[in-house]
Amino acid sequence: MNYLKTMNLPNKLTLLRILLIPLFLFFLFISGGVFRFLPLLIFIGAAVTDAIDGHIARRDNLITDFGKFMDPLADKLLTASAFIAFVEIGYLSSWIVVLIISREFLISGFRTLAASKGVTIAANNWGKVKTIFQMLLIIILLMDYTGYIGFVSPSITPLIIITVLLTIISGATYIYDNLNVIK
Repeated sequence: MNYLKTMNLPNKLTLLRILLIPLFLFFLFISGGVFRFLPLLIFIGAAVTDAIDGHIARRDNLITDFGKFMDPLADKLLTASAFIAFVEIGYLSSWIVVLIISREFLISGFRTLAASKGVTIAANNWGKVKTIFQMLLIIILLMDYTGYIGFVSPSITPLIIITVLLTIISGATYIYDNLNVIK
């Protein structure tokens, strides 16, 4: 508990994002009434902590090794949990989710390899845009899931396609830009 007290605010927000995942999933699988809105609100809150913690860490020079490792992991856990849940409730095809999660594992493995060689690889702009589109897709799917905001599922197909393409492009550029790590 003492460690938690010594954590800076950005790291606490990252930890909060991870802790919100089980709560998000719990309410996602409860059907009916107000509970349908809670996963949307929890996910938006978690996504907002991602933007806030990075901003505060850079602004106040609070960048830590914990944050460098856990912030992207928290993002991956949050988005992967949502995407897997969408397969379960029939909102996304499993091949889309497998592709998205495979990219995340591949890049995480690549980062681990780089770290083992003493190289830290920062997220590139493609990865940041990919994350924005993934979170946007999740939010729109959750808005549809509430049943109160009427999106016709096929109308979001272009957003799904863009998200999948950005996932592939960001992964490919990430590896291409850092091929020296493999050599």
